[in-house]
Amino acid sequence: MAQPSAKAAHDDLTELEAALLEFEELHPAHSLAKADALRDRFGMSPARYYQTLGILIESSAALRAHPLLVGRLRRTRDERRLRRRGDGSRATQ
Repeated sequence: MAQPSAKAAHDDLTELEAALLEFEELHPAHSLAKADALRDRFGMSPARYYQTLGILIESSAALRAHPLLVGRLRRTRDERRLRRRGDGSRATQ
């Protein structure tokens, strides 16, 4: 069975979802400039952006469209969760 092309994967995303993933690919670091760009370009606060991005990286369409980016974001999220759980368990011992 043929793999879907990157174009087909992008077609599964809304324009906003595709733009958010492309923006994150171009601007991976947290900064004030990134926060300003989020507000200017998408009309979103950084909190809303990261909430939306967190939901988006769970979709198979996002994974097909940007596999390296989504993989990196998922790993980063999972590592943070493990650190928080680890910190919390040590604090209660």
